[in-house]
Amino acid sequence: MQRREVLKLTAAGMGALAGAALFNTSEANGQLYNNETKKYELPPLPYPYEALEPHIDAQTMRLHHDIHHLSYVNGLNNALTKLEEARTSGDFSLVKHWSREAAFHGAGHLLHVLFWNTMAPAKGSDNKPTDPALVELINQSFGSFDQFKKHFAAASTTVEASGWGILAFEPTGNRLVILQAEKHQNLSQWTAVPILALDVWEHAYYLKYQNRRGEYVNNWFNVINWDAVAKYLAAARS
Repeated sequence: MQRREVLKLTAAGMGALAGAALFNTSEANGQLYNNETKKYELPPLPYPYEALEPHIDAQTMRLHHDIHHLSYVNGLNNALTKLEEARTSGDFSLVKHWSREAAFHGAGHLLHVLFWNTMAPAKGSDNKPTDPALVELINQSFGSFDQFKKHFAAASTTVEASGWGILAFEPTGNRLVILQAEKHQNLSQWTAVPILALDVWEHAYYLKYQNRRGEYVNNWFNVINWDAVAKYLAAARS
């Protein structure tokens, strides 16, 4: 995604979540925006549907990516088309509605891309970051990795209704913060750049875990791709 496209989402109400695309997306995310069609596109998963088994099942991955994520892409494109039509016609009577739609679908789209790309097949039960810069900042921000893990798990498990648990880099303090996004278009710390996101909407886990969100959250730690998180952090700090 090119910087002008990130700015387009920000103007539509994306706020802090536009920061999720400040890294080198051409390598990490594939082609998110097609300059010929002027549309956002759904990138393929970076691994097979079954790659995260047994922690996240293949059926959930297929439905989540191919249907739920795609709906955000389609909703974002539709909202941006409507806003373009408003600029052309001069009729801004529905600008509040379409700005909200762009914020909701755009935030959902970018967070899902981050969600997919910060997971990978499990390496073992002791899955921890090894990048020195990331390890240092986790320890500096939370005291230790174990304290970070407990904090992130608690925040993600207790998000009201549907939403996200997010680890973000906050540049003014040069630190990491853990955020709850109950409505992902309303992320609260506007300077923060998300570098790790956990989807706790029910469609992300209900087929396998039913109402056991805490079990899903705990198992998700096994499939975090800490190498990708480290790359997101490095780009956010650059």
